[in-house]
Amino acid sequence: MILTSPFIHGALPSLRLPKLQPFSPSPPPPPPSISISIKAMKTMQGRVVCATNDKTVAVEVVRLAPHPKYKRRVRKKKIYQAHDADNRFRVGDFVQLEQSRPISKTKSFIALPVTAKNVPKSPDSIPEELLGIPLQSQQQE
Repeated sequence: MILTSPFIHGALPSLRLPKLQPFSPSPPPPPPSISISIKAMKTMQGRVVCATNDKTVAVEVVRLAPHPKYKRRVRKKKIYQAHDADNRFRVGDFVQLEQSRPISKTKSFIALPVTAKNVPKSPDSIPEELLGIPLQSQQQE
């Protein structure tokens, strides 16, 4: 019994690959008639943890990320160096970091002020017309 197979003596069958055409650069597509520039800036919020350097603050940003094994959301903290040109931020202030060109080796963010979210409003700031009744502090006896 004679076997006729290309694999009898370890030979591989010859593969027939399609011929590739030589590279011909195609002209680039024309630019769109309306130029829309979408600029996505990376912004983060955090708390100032160090303000001893001149024109620089260290800001701690806290984010939630899933644990690789347990899939529970855990807090991850990272400290960024940010530019503070006027030295107006102190330790404990909330700031917003906006990405910019690299200012130094470690600074590529600018610190901007953020209005505090959990600040109690004073009762005088609510106008009486909105409530419809006078406030107890405004009643005359």
